[in-house]
Parts: sequence; C-alpha cells; structure tokens
Amino acid sequence: MAKDNVSGTPDYEALIEEVLSAYPEKSKKKRAKHLGVAQADPEGAPDAVTGIASKCDTVKSNIKSIPGVMTIRGCAYAGSKGVVWGPIKDMVHISHGPVGCGQYSWSQRRNYYTGTTGIDSFVTMQFTTDFQEKDIVFGGDKKLEKTIDEINTLFPLANGVSIQSECPIGLIGDDIGAVAKKKNKDIGKTIVPVRCEGFRGVSQSLGHHIANDAVRDWVFDKKETDYVAGPYDVNVIGDYNIGGDAWASRRLLEEMGLNVVGNWSGDATLAEIERAPKAKINLIHCYRSMSYICRHMEETYGVPWMEYNFFGPSQIAASLRAIAARFDETIQARAEEVIAKYQPLVDAVLAKYKPRLEGKTVMLYVGGLRPRHVVTAYDDLGMVIAGTGYEFAHNDDYKRTGHYVKEGTLIYDDVTGYELERFIEKVRPDLVGSGIKEKYPVQKMGIPFRQMHSWDYSGPYHGYDGFAIFARDMDMAINNPVWGLFDAPWETAAPAIAAE
Repeated sequence: MAKDNVSGTPDYEALIEEVLSAYPEKSKKKRAKHLGVAQADPEGAPDAVTGIASKCDTVKSNIKSIPGVMTIRGCAYAGSKGVVWGPIKDMVHISHGPVGCGQYSWSQRRNYYTGTTGIDSFVTMQFTTDFQEKDIVFGGDKKLEKTIDEINTLFPLANGVSIQSECPIGLIGDDIGAVAKKKNKDIGKTIVPVRCEGFRGVSQSLGHHIANDAVRDWVFDKKETDYVAGPYDVNVIGDYNIGGDAWASRRLLEEMGLNVVGNWSGDATLAEIERAPKAKINLIHCYRSMSYICRHMEETYGVPWMEYNFFGPSQIAASLRAIAARFDETIQARAEEVIAKYQPLVDAVLAKYKPRLEGKTVMLYVGGLRPRHVVTAYDDLGMVIAGTGYEFAHNDDYKRTGHYVKEGTLIYDDVTGYELERFIEKVRPDLVGSGIKEKYPVQKMGIPFRQMHSWDYSGPYHGYDGFAIFARDMDMAINNPVWGLFDAPWETAAPAIAAE
C-alpha cells in the first residue's frame, strides 16, 4: 500500500479515505468519525513501561451502528449473560424468552471452573423458559415461576438464580422483578432479575452495565456474612477464566502473599460476590465490563480499585509492582521475588520465539480489554501492531489505548465487515487477531489468524505461564508451513475450457 513520503510509514489516512469512498455520502460522514490514526500526544504522560504517549480518543465510540451495515457487535443480553453472570458457577442462569438466544450463547466462551456440572456448578448448562406464541400473548411470569421451582427441586445445591431477559420480555412487559422477590421469599435463595433485553443500548456494553447494577441492587447487603477480612484480601474483577486465565493470574497474586477472596466472574461463587465489599482493594482486568461495580464499591464501601495487565512479561512485572505498592514492604519484596522467579522462563520464551516473530505485523479487532492490553505481549515478542480497535468501547477505552499503541497505528471503532476486510487486504498483516466470525474469511485470504475472544481453544494467555502459551500459539499461526502449500485463487491460472 501507499507510503507516507516523509516517514516511509503506511499512509493509513489515505487508506481510510479509499475504504470510505464506497459508502453513500451520509454513511461515509458517519463512519469517518469511527476511523483514525493514533497521533503523538506531546502533552500526555508516557506510560511507565511502554514509554508511549499517543492519543486515539478522537475516534468516536459507543454510538449506534448504521442500520444495514454489517456490525460485529453483540447485544445487551450477550453482555450480561455471556460475560458477567454466566461464568458464576454455583448459580443457575435462566435465558428468559424463546430458546434461540440461550441456545446460541450456550457454552460459547471457555469459562473454566472447578466443581461438578449439574450438581454444584452450572456454567456449561443451558436453562431457558422456551417461550412459545401463547407466552408472548398471555405473558410468561407464571412460566418463569414454575421454571425456578423446577430448578430448586432438580438442583438443590444451586445457591441462586439469575433471570436473563431476552428481547420479548421487554416488549410484553413481564415483571421479572416481582417474580424474583416472590420466589426469594418462597425458596429462600438469591434470585436476581437482569433487564438485559437485547434491543437495549447500542452494544453488549450496556449489558455489562445492567449486570453490574443487578449485583449492586440484588446481591450486595442482602445477606449477613461472617467473613472476617484480612490485611491482604483482594478481589480480582473482570477476569472470566478463559482457558484458565484467572487461575494463572491468581497463582501470581498468591505467590506474592495476597489472598484472593473473590474472582469475578470466572470460576466465581455467589459467596465471593457477597463478601467482595470487605476486600482491601479491587484489581480490575477488564475495565470495560466491570468498572461500574468497582466505582460503586469505592463510593459506597471505600474499597479502592486499580486496573492491571497480565499480558506479556513487561506489563506483568509492572502490574505486580503497582499492586504491591498498595501494600507493605513484605508484599513488595515478595513481588520482586515472583518476578525474579519467572525471569528464566521469560528469557527462554523470548530466546525461542522472538527471532521467529520479530517484525511481524498484527491487526487486532476484539472486545473488552484485548485491543490494548494484549498489545504489550506482542511488543515483548518484537511484533508490530499495525491496527487495533474495539467492538463496543467507550471513549475512555480509547484514552487508555493511547498508553499502549504507537503513533501511526490504524484505529477503528465498531468496524464493519466490509471495512475490516478491505483494511486487511490493503495492509496484508502477518497475523489477524479477532473473533470467530472473522476467522475463516481471513484465513481464506491467505492470512494467519488467531481467535482472540477465547484464545482459539488454547490458553491461558494471562501470567508468565500464559505468555509461553501465547508465544507458541502466535508462532504456530504465523510460521505454519500450510501457508506456503497453496496459491491464492487470484494467482492461479484459470483452467482451460475444453473445445466442443
């Protein structure tokens, strides 16, 4: 693609103009606000680890997608059920409405957990009220009550139930809050109504917010707990244990002397949420999905919070030190011991994989924290981020992204299927990291791909052990010999047509 005449870097501004030229003028004007290039920020404070001071918060975000233009976003139901509530293992999560939403979201994310499925853990099971036409006409409150009664009978070790509303519930006006209060009195268990109908908001982000508010309104302060907090108690917030991420992170925190009393919501229990306000600090990994409840706990219970990043050794070490700085010298000394303990592993991984990956270009398009947090893991391997963007970010996500990406990085928000494909065609990166819907079209373009929503059935990627797996997976994707065993369709001569 075209290069800037001065710096020799790709001219992404021209590329954006070229891609937008396919749209009608009105759509072009709207989409132009969501695309941009990271700029140097002379007034910004460089990140302590990366030394970067860039800005990309001029890109618009959290705005409704253009109707008729294919978006890769999810809905509010997906944000609540699939992210925040679904991984809580000792509760049953009912998809209240027709069977489709529950079926489609059934076990899509690899939220690992300990326990016996169907006995005391229910993450990978699907529960639905299976709405039919008559339920739309006459309402589903009674059906919901019956479903909760059946769950209580069949799964007595379930410690609670969440009701995840699908679109029809909001349209017909079922009062799931009243049902929750009634069944709480009837069976004496926590029943949480979550008004996360898919049509609410512009993306799954509102579902996260609604789910956080449901924790605040229906779980906190509802039960007496005899838990006595210790001086080193911490909550890990916004880690969903994809492929075992939370376990890898928890290991490091406990090795440095901290006591993880709650992990939301991967491998989490209801009791961990109930005692969360007693912790000394909330450590938040996925800022976008769980910042709301962290702010509430700070305002209401005085529990401070901080964001951390366990992707890649440079950020792991920086985060461990930043966390330790919130505690005494004992924890700070042990943090240094942990970092030193894993340095030989880091050295071995870099020695093996960095020569094979250095200089390789990457384009990312994911949700949550990954478009910025995972950047440093690629940086540690000497790889170059050509472009990155979010499915459902807010403006403060892009402000934080400036601490990780370099000037000149292509930035795209709520990128359409057409835009992403054209960007990839023109940039021709060595690797694309995105979701399952993008995986196979990209591979058909002859470009290696990693599914970065759930680690492409691998993981964990958090922590030092996770970095070793991450580096191996990136190497397997990029340097797989399969890419040299076929010709692109446009490079293959058309077969001759036999004469009649």
